[in-house]
Amino acid sequence: MAKTKGSRMTMRVGVVGGGQLARMMIAPAVELGLEIRVLAEQEGMSASLAATQVGDYLDLETVRAFARDVDVLTFDHEHVPQPVLRALVEDGVAVHPGPDALQFAQDKLVMRARLAELGMPQPDWAAVASADELQAFLDDHGGRAVVKTPRGGYDGKGVRVVSAATEAEDWFTALAEDARGGALLAEELVDFTRELAQQVARRPSGQIVAYPVVETVQRDGVCAEVVAPAPRATGRLAAEAERIGLTIAEGLGVTGMLAVELFETADERLLVNELAMRPHNSGHWTQDGAVTGQFEQHLRAVLDLPLGDARPREAWSVMINVLGGPADGSLEDRFAAAMADHPRAKIHTYGKAPRPGRKVGHVTVVGDDLDDVAYEARAAAAHFAD
Repeated sequence: MAKTKGSRMTMRVGVVGGGQLARMMIAPAVELGLEIRVLAEQEGMSASLAATQVGDYLDLETVRAFARDVDVLTFDHEHVPQPVLRALVEDGVAVHPGPDALQFAQDKLVMRARLAELGMPQPDWAAVASADELQAFLDDHGGRAVVKTPRGGYDGKGVRVVSAATEAEDWFTALAEDARGGALLAEELVDFTRELAQQVARRPSGQIVAYPVVETVQRDGVCAEVVAPAPRATGRLAAEAERIGLTIAEGLGVTGMLAVELFETADERLLVNELAMRPHNSGHWTQDGAVTGQFEQHLRAVLDLPLGDARPREAWSVMINVLGGPADGSLEDRFAAAMADHPRAKIHTYGKAPRPGRKVGHVTVVGDDLDDVAYEARAAAAHFAD
């Protein structure tokens, strides 16, 4: 299916979803000599530079038509329905990650059950199909718990901390109205000291590499900062995070990038919080701070090409998300001042209009001194906020 140009073969990668993750695959695709095509949900999205089709990723025929002329199909998000994914596989489309793996990123209850089978450390959890079952879980876990909708949540959406079952009453009502049964996910409220993330990349043929474990800082359920590698990550802690990431990637059959979000507890245990089977916010630092950035690595992995070196280029990298953007004007209006004041900073924008709480870009600084790197990154990012 690869396109021939003279004596060269150009491999075609199709990305479902037109968000910033697809956008950031464009540059490494060009550098690798790949042709990247994007199925965007609507006109003018972040990845519009490579959008060759606009349509509904929930519709099989739309995605089937898009996939017809690519060598591999991959994703900007995990929301393509299982029936669509499985039909594409039956058509002979190379889908990476495939539906057997993606089901664990699409449904948190399915994920929790499979991680338990793999012996992965995770919070106490239960599927709760009624307010009574949730209340029983609360009573057994100190009167407070985290409740999640199994499907569709991200950036703090679909997640609540509750102290009474009535606080999830609307979700139980929605389950009842859905007429397909189902349950919510209840998890113990973990007393964690910080949040970490472990990224790995895996090829269909089995090669796998791990990035350093990083520390993530969340604000209002959204990632605000990432420090790579995680400070005070002892040899044992880093090795355990890597073991968890590799075990999950192998056990779930992931192809492409995998991000495992982790809680570190006061007694230095690691518990698995969430999974993402795609490039991830916790890995944006790799664009400037690693030998092989996550977006290039994802393309290599899904095409089953040899994986790149995942080691850091410098001792420290700090990535700061630009959330919301300026109240007046555009991000571009702030470029000159940010660049002049912080020439070491790498500025990445997503082609999105500013809006409160919205991820519109990120800034990364790398170097040998963590305090200096963190200051420079935060100060550069501050130019884009009011």
